[in-house]
Amino acid sequence: MGEKLTVTQLAKCIDQTLLKPYVSNEELRTHCEKAVAYGFKTVAINNAPIPFCASIIKGKGVLIDAAVSFPLGQCTIETKVFETVDAIEKGADEVDYVVNLVEVKNRNWAYIQEEMSRIVEVCRDRKTTSKVIFENCYLTQEEKEKLCEISLEVLPDFIKTSTGFGTGGATVQDVALMKDWVGGKIKIKAAGGIRTAEQALAMIGAGASRIGTSRGCEIIEQYKTILQEGK
Repeated sequence: MGEKLTVTQLAKCIDQTLLKPYVSNEELRTHCEKAVAYGFKTVAINNAPIPFCASIIKGKGVLIDAAVSFPLGQCTIETKVFETVDAIEKGADEVDYVVNLVEVKNRNWAYIQEEMSRIVEVCRDRKTTSKVIFENCYLTQEEKEKLCEISLEVLPDFIKTSTGFGTGGATVQDVALMKDWVGGKIKIKAAGGIRTAEQALAMIGAGASRIGTSRGCEIIEQYKTILQEGK
């Protein structure tokens, strides 16, 4: 990895997630306030509470990351586009959407490219960061590679390993595969099952520049200890 990240640099790699469907406003408030205190890049949330969270963190150095068609990806392209626009208009700065895995399994690559193109275009036109979630735990090697190939045509800002709601999360091997395919043209987000500083650093070492996790606070505290101990 070369020179070690500072605590601030690692914090700015983290999308601090709270995507459970049964959280209260008080939990969301605490989530946002902690994200500001730790200096995370974003809070990753479902779309309904975007205005509430925006009222807490806007102007405080933390962005809002909206989850679109989450976690299944089983909405029509038109629905995903509408949800993307609505999220941005409500205050989202970044959008993570889930690809249509049924159409991936159908090898309907024209559909996947159209879906990606339309959502990325909406984000690009509105100066919003776009992230495409592959959900690698359900994909073959060939399917992962094909999604990378399509991504190189469309050029979203990020491609992302997982929702964190599937049967598996990010792996170092998948991050390395995605990085090998897209090089420096698209950034990689690793998400799903990343609970420790060591895991986060391994993902960054493999090529990820963003980490999606609900354990950001714990990861930063662990990293502080690592730095103090000179590991």
